[in-house]
Amino acid sequence: MIHTKNWIIGVLCLLSSGWLHAEVWVYPETLSVGMAHNDDYTVRVRVPGGEWKDLFEYNVQVDMDRVQDASMVQFDMDGTVEVMVKKNNGTVREVAIRPLRNGVEYRQVQNAIYFTLDRPQYLSVEFDGDRLHNLHLFANPPETERYDGTEAGVMYFGPGVHRPADLPNNQIRIPSNTTVYLAPGAVVKAKLLVDKAENVRIVGRGILDHPIRGIEITDSKQVTVDGITVVNPDHYTVFGAGSSDVVIRNLKSFSCKGWSDGIDLMCCRRVTVENIFMRNSDDCIALYNHRWNWWGGSSDISISNAVLWADVAHPINIGGHGDPLSAEGEVMERLTFRGIDILEHDEDDPLYQGCMSVVCGDKNRIFDVLFEDIRVESIQEGRLFCIRVNFNKKYDKQPGNSIERLTFRNITYTGVGENPSLVMGWDEMRRVKNVTFENVRVNGEWLTGLSGWTTNEFVEGVKFRHD
Repeated sequence: MIHTKNWIIGVLCLLSSGWLHAEVWVYPETLSVGMAHNDDYTVRVRVPGGEWKDLFEYNVQVDMDRVQDASMVQFDMDGTVEVMVKKNNGTVREVAIRPLRNGVEYRQVQNAIYFTLDRPQYLSVEFDGDRLHNLHLFANPPETERYDGTEAGVMYFGPGVHRPADLPNNQIRIPSNTTVYLAPGAVVKAKLLVDKAENVRIVGRGILDHPIRGIEITDSKQVTVDGITVVNPDHYTVFGAGSSDVVIRNLKSFSCKGWSDGIDLMCCRRVTVENIFMRNSDDCIALYNHRWNWWGGSSDISISNAVLWADVAHPINIGGHGDPLSAEGEVMERLTFRGIDILEHDEDDPLYQGCMSVVCGDKNRIFDVLFEDIRVESIQEGRLFCIRVNFNKKYDKQPGNSIERLTFRNITYTGVGENPSLVMGWDEMRRVKNVTFENVRVNGEWLTGLSGWTTNEFVEGVKFRHD
């Protein structure tokens, strides 16, 4: 009876841990994927006690300073899985699995490491401090919708390589009331264009490979992007302008070229971005007002549960570009950044430094911005905070108007050698007002004042609190 009771308890423990009924899906099923393979690592995954499944190690390029070849694998999981990563060249002395706050523990056997994941997450596996030739491991949640190409209103891309019929523009236009499905193993070598459309969904586990831009959403509404990966676009991963009610979820991105930002939104409203991984050679997230053919300001934008890696420029950059001819200036308001891990910030130009950059130009007015639960790991070169009413002659026609009501809450940074953080207004009329730093810890010390910061007399109402 005692043995039976113990067995029942053991089964219940397995059930609660997700080991029973766990599933893992790998893709593509063959090595004919139309993309380059990287042989630096061998990666396998399995349900605990089950059969190991091989993953395809994609070659992705990073860091425009000197473009490097890194690796990427991905799979879907439901329940607990085990992962093996073997480094195929050289010895292994140190291992880091980041973001560090995930607390992934590993076991090393010669040149291989083994670890267990109990939930989907996006990780960087780094051997001996090498961040330029690392393995990006994307453990995705299960797909919630799948299609086979027979459904009405579905634009289907199955496993294999797809190129657009519109070769001169290298783009595929998506009409209203359409679901675009990139099946696991699909590689689409084109930009997806959503222009003056509504009720569009772009979903799946496929890849957009080397497009001009990844996805362009202009003058549209009710658009969802969920689950895909964008590899090395010439320009943005997602460009949004003049659009509203947009959801971007489970997006992964790599870029290594000039101007190859991650997600750039211009004059957009009611946008939700969540559970993303962005490694870009320009801003990972940039929020702007007027530029080119779009006006009207920006509002109600939320970025959450993100991993941001800026090989060049800012992880987060808001406030640039606006309408310098407007009487009062455009407004950018009600922005939230929550639950974000910043893995890198490397910018040698002081004008463009800042892990969290609120730089207001072109008569913009910025109100009500919250940064909460942000963890910044050691950065190469840059600064932690940059808050500035600014006049950048390269991009602005006028200085910005004001920055008001910023809150930085539960922020941690561990590192050395960064430039001082900065908070500055422009003049008596164009000021920074009412900034609160709450539970901000830098190298284990609470931030209690602006000592060591770059600042000026056009800043007022800065407050500091900690538990």
